[in-house]
Amino acid sequence: MARSPSSQDSARRWTPARYRALLRAQGPRSVRFRTRLAILMGAVAIGLAATVFAKAADLAADLFGAYAARYPWAPLATTPLIFAALVWLTRRYVPLARGSGIPQVIAAQADPERATGALVSVRTVVGKALLTLAAVLGGASVGREGPTVQIAAAVMGLSHRLLRVPLRGAVLIAGGAAGVAAAFNTPLAGLLFAIEELASAYEQKVTLLVLAAIVIAGMVAQSVQGDYVYFGLIGAHMPLVAALTAVPVAGLAGGIAGGLFSRLMLAMATGTNRLTWWSRRRPVLFAAACGLAVGGLGVATGLTWGTGYGAARAMIVGVDAPLWFGPAKFAATLATAIAGLPGGIFAPSLAVGAGIGNLLRPIFPDSPASAIVILGMVGYFAGVVRAPLTAVIILSETTASRGLMLPMFATAFIADGASQFVCREKLYHGLAKTFAMRKDGEEGRG
Repeated sequence: MARSPSSQDSARRWTPARYRALLRAQGPRSVRFRTRLAILMGAVAIGLAATVFAKAADLAADLFGAYAARYPWAPLATTPLIFAALVWLTRRYVPLARGSGIPQVIAAQADPERATGALVSVRTVVGKALLTLAAVLGGASVGREGPTVQIAAAVMGLSHRLLRVPLRGAVLIAGGAAGVAAAFNTPLAGLLFAIEELASAYEQKVTLLVLAAIVIAGMVAQSVQGDYVYFGLIGAHMPLVAALTAVPVAGLAGGIAGGLFSRLMLAMATGTNRLTWWSRRRPVLFAAACGLAVGGLGVATGLTWGTGYGAARAMIVGVDAPLWFGPAKFAATLATAIAGLPGGIFAPSLAVGAGIGNLLRPIFPDSPASAIVILGMVGYFAGVVRAPLTAVIILSETTASRGLMLPMFATAFIADGASQFVCREKLYHGLAKTFAMRKDGEEGRG
């Protein structure tokens, strides 16, 4: 008796040969299964690593704060010495750990497999983490978010190497974005940062990969740290009439200042001026000079140490702050960034932006102080990083000020345009060129 076509298809579908083929394609030993498992393992590890690194950085900042309070003049001597020592150690043992960490991830996309032995190797990121913590202990104006991106990319690369699956540039993007999300507890900002800054173009597969990594890493980080808002529940808002005058001013001021910071950074990294020449010939001595500048500013003001989180949050909630804080924090962050030691600029840039917003408050006395400060933060951050969507979403998620979304978007786009008049090249992409890998596997010095 002849079997019906449906029964024949069913029998053909479940033959032992087809079952074995299915196992080879999607079973536990298949590349597809191991790739998904590597992403899952990597995302979980990123959430844990970001949490541990954040706690360690906070502890280091508290230790330095207690030290500076007890011995207020001592950082004039210890900060330059620590800067010099950290630059010497970085250049001697982990030269690819210098700076933020985000340019390294951008450069690593060109050859992800080889980057796991250099730009995002275990040795590099372990050195990055330890030296960044030491920089915080020394009073440097650094953040942990940029280093977290490099650490997260390395973790994702390691998970793929352990499971012996191919490593793509999209995986490094996913890891870096998950690091941003876990560091700030800002999942949407992590996604947009991957699209705007880490990835050169929008790709659906990349975005889905990033989303998966962000969700998993964020859940792990929240399960350990708890659900929190980085700067607290501010909920700032601004009337439309006030926004029409405040937004252009904040956008122009923040964009020009951010563009200036980027231009000075790139001039020191890739320029041929006398100061750049001296910094390359005498890197340890130059770092000590930068440390002396940071120490002098810190001792004189008492506010420019570390990330500037406390000062930024105080200004957001309306506490009166000295008008010189923004320029002083700008100088301290620039001196730290060009010194050549490991450390990020995300959090210090938010603090500088808060200082710019604080400068604008007297111009708009009838507008909510918190809203003006947040617009200053958006403008400056967008001017430095040139990622306006990321700037808006980070400030929206870290202050819970969704009622300020439209003014923030307008400010960010104005700042992005103003920044381009001062510095045409995007900061992280310009710095990534100094990490370009030659065929012999060595980094380019730029």
